[in-house]
Amino acid sequence: MSHIMADTRIGDVRAFNRFYTRLIGALDEHIAHSAFTLTEARVLYEIGSRGHTTAAELSRALDLDRAYLSRLLQGLLARELLVLSPIPSDRRQNSIALSGDGDKAVGGLQAASEESVAALLEPLDEDARLALCDAMGAIRRLLGDDLPASTFVLRPHRIGELGWLIHRQAVLYNREFGWNGEFETLIARIYHEYEQSETDPPKALWVADRGGRVVGSVFVTPYAKRPGMAQLRMLYVEPEARGLGIGGQLVEQAVDFARRGGYAGMRLWTQSILVPARRLYASAGFHLVESGPHHSFGQDLVGEYWEISLQ
Repeated sequence: MSHIMADTRIGDVRAFNRFYTRLIGALDEHIAHSAFTLTEARVLYEIGSRGHTTAAELSRALDLDRAYLSRLLQGLLARELLVLSPIPSDRRQNSIALSGDGDKAVGGLQAASEESVAALLEPLDEDARLALCDAMGAIRRLLGDDLPASTFVLRPHRIGELGWLIHRQAVLYNREFGWNGEFETLIARIYHEYEQSETDPPKALWVADRGGRVVGSVFVTPYAKRPGMAQLRMLYVEPEARGLGIGGQLVEQAVDFARRGGYAGMRLWTQSILVPARRLYASAGFHLVESGPHHSFGQDLVGEYWEISLQ
């Protein structure tokens, strides 16, 4: 990475930090009018979310000085917002939990916080809210936060999504592998052929929907050169959704559909550099049957044909 690019990226992050710091300050203004400081509220939230914890765990989770945290906890205990219980296996520490009054206090803080966030989101339409939440999730994942695996559903495509699939795959393959506009032209034709093809023999296209956003796709059509053979085409998964099992589910769905549709087998074309996809195909039972070098999409590539028997 050049120094110019590095400086630009650093400036982008710093500008975002300045903006977000001001925004968080506005969202937390309600705490200034409550009975708690920002740090006290953070501690109460953390204890409430964990159910019970220890001072050591709180210090690590919130990056607070142990002595400072100890004084803060003593203050919350004096206000009867916390209860302590001995830990039989470690007499040096106590288990910390919210008291009944502590539960009520956290409930009030959460309600006020939710009102602030609702006011922030109110001017945005649903698409903008979804884009905002996806971007926030991407920031957390990229910077190492541990997020729970999100659920997703596989469903048929809707109006407007074929154009989106062409756009996203053209952009992603250009960013990740340097493929040029030839690839975009090719996949535009492939999706057009899919949409225009007959429904007998059967065809189907699925998108992976994660919180209302398309994060992957694949489709199945008859393989024109070999009657009775299906073709798996255009498998892709968005970068931020990789590792959630979406690619494997898409391949499994395609194979199962072809089997139930009476196809004798399935064939696909891929490239040797698409290593994660090749692993998925191998796991699903596909075998490499043919390969050869070619120059396409502005790159020297090795194309591969994989097949699976469905009978």
